[in-house]
Amino acid sequence: MIRLQLSIELNYEVADPAGADMVFNIHAARTACQTVESERLVLSQPITPDVATDPATASRFMRVHAEPGPLHVNYDAVVCIRHHLAEPDTLQEVPVRCLPLDVMPYVYPSRYCQSDRLLRLAAEEFGGFYPGYSRVLAVQHWVQKQISFQSNTSDSTTSAVDTLIGRVGVCRDFAHLMIALCRALNIPARIVSGTDYGADPALGPPDFHAYAEVYLGERWYLFDPSGTAVPMGLVRLGTGRDAADVAFATLFGRLTAAPPRILATALEGDGAELPRHCREALSTAAGPGLAADGSAPFGASGTTAQPIPLPPH
Repeated sequence: MIRLQLSIELNYEVADPAGADMVFNIHAARTACQTVESERLVLSQPITPDVATDPATASRFMRVHAEPGPLHVNYDAVVCIRHHLAEPDTLQEVPVRCLPLDVMPYVYPSRYCQSDRLLRLAAEEFGGFYPGYSRVLAVQHWVQKQISFQSNTSDSTTSAVDTLIGRVGVCRDFAHLMIALCRALNIPARIVSGTDYGADPALGPPDFHAYAEVYLGERWYLFDPSGTAVPMGLVRLGTGRDAADVAFATLFGRLTAAPPRILATALEGDGAELPRHCREALSTAAGPGLAADGSAPFGASGTTAQPIPLPPH
């Protein structure tokens, strides 16, 4: 079991006289493998947020309307993660005809993961590999070899193909390229947002982190193609087809933003251990036939409210 204390601080200055609408995805997801033991949200303005959960992915979205002036957003949580571990050699690819219908969207091309443009490359580089976990791992290693991690080398328009051409990127670019290549091999893959626990301080201050999940053997297994974090210490925030689904902040209106301040600290004791690199395949997603929180079948529609307690202003 892994227990982490998460702290996220976001600061904005709203210049629009009419205020600004904001949608955040900064709350730790509640899943079958990830429990939010405690959490606290503080907004500097006297506004009431709308918070809802996508039942299929457990992503929690908060919408606020901020008035002109400064807005400070602070979110703190203690999160417990119980990983499902599997022997890599036992994990096989699932033929498209056998995929659960809720997994099918993650085989298709998407805005940032143009897998249809990488079919030939994927076949040439990985077509000869034995299907399964080892082939997905080969994709991850290939991406790490071909792309150099370099801060401030991409923006909100950078796609997997752009990253392949430029050969540089940040964590989301690595994730997009790996996801696109897996989909080009008919392997479902998706993006997960979290925080970069265990990253080298030389890469810069702690930040949000993006990594990949690949569907193998009736379960989603996580891969960190940038290789900058300790996978066992990744807290799930958002899950989606690509970065368009898991942005930590989507902003509407005139405003300026300061760099986020993030801290993820591992807690020991009471059965919790420190995150470490391991040989086994890791999964923090629900098992087959279950919703993201492990409590209901997939296929539900709409969203369910998840109120978060707010301290008095």
